[in-house]
Amino acid sequence: MKKIDWYILKKFLSTFFFSVILLTIISTVIDMSEKTDDFVKSGLTAGQIFTQYYLGFIPYIIALLFPLFVFISVIFFTSKMANRSEFIAILASGVSLKRILRPYLIGGIFLAVLLWVGNAYLIPLANGKRTSFEAKYTRSLMQESTGAGIYMRTDSFTYAGIRYYDTANKTGHNFFMDRIKGNQVVYNLRADNISWEFRTREWKMTSVIERSMDGLKEKVNYYPELNKKLPFRPIDLKRDAFFLTSMNTPDLRERIEKEKLRGSETVKELEMEYAHRSATPAAVLLLTLIGGILACRKIRGGSGVHLAIGIVICAVFILTDRFSTIFSTKGELNPYLAAWLPNMVFGGLTWYLYKKAPK
Repeated sequence: MKKIDWYILKKFLSTFFFSVILLTIISTVIDMSEKTDDFVKSGLTAGQIFTQYYLGFIPYIIALLFPLFVFISVIFFTSKMANRSEFIAILASGVSLKRILRPYLIGGIFLAVLLWVGNAYLIPLANGKRTSFEAKYTRSLMQESTGAGIYMRTDSFTYAGIRYYDTANKTGHNFFMDRIKGNQVVYNLRADNISWEFRTREWKMTSVIERSMDGLKEKVNYYPELNKKLPFRPIDLKRDAFFLTSMNTPDLRERIEKEKLRGSETVKELEMEYAHRSATPAAVLLLTLIGGILACRKIRGGSGVHLAIGIVICAVFILTDRFSTIFSTKGELNPYLAAWLPNMVFGGLTWYLYKKAPK
């Protein structure tokens, strides 16, 4: 890398991290003002609120606005350089636009990888901390129970169901499990109540009836109480609004395979979340290049015009992403195609802007 690369890259990253810090402080202050009453009612100290909630909220808001932070940062510092005629001098010295975009590409890849790692491991952990706090202290009316019941396929031959399951207490009522061989039930397990035992990592069941069938022979056992390992865990039964974003990527991949086996209706939502975790970092790289190409030209109106164009592009990108997500989760569009469709569209826009830009 040459001096010019370090010069542009330094401006890029310093502007980005400054904007992240500034907008995060603003978002935190706004959120704090909205939840002041809830914090007072919780009876927690300022330190407890920070460690139990804001250590999860801050990574969440950064990840949510990360592409926007990157794009605005690129537009802002590049437009400032263009207004000072720095790019005119660089181009006049014989440096091509392709060469100028090298530090943008390096910075974009660095930030994209940073977001990819965060989406895979750090952000789910932060979301778990944030949503647990909100469910306990700021959303008292929200119930984390399914109510309607859970029915699932646990493996190729076994089906299970719980009439009512409370995800908060990890307890359920009216549990059954059937194992099928051919077109006959060969094993049946029923229990009035079921609860998760953290110490033994087993399910505790009460009023249990266990039946084993072999042709015309049937063996029946009754247990007032029974601890048994079953082919699912409490996290597999969780159906609240936050379970998607609270799983790290390896767990999410494992959950997708399990839900496919069970024939669950949540498969598309899981696949969409999984695809977005890789599609969003790619969008960071595309928005970096678009911002660099657009803002490196000195135009009448300066930074204001560049920022206005940038905001319009961001709005179109967000709308495209929302529409593709809806068509996937509510329609027949493939989740992976839906997640990457905005990148395909803006990848074409990036190529078009590059070909039309003065060299």
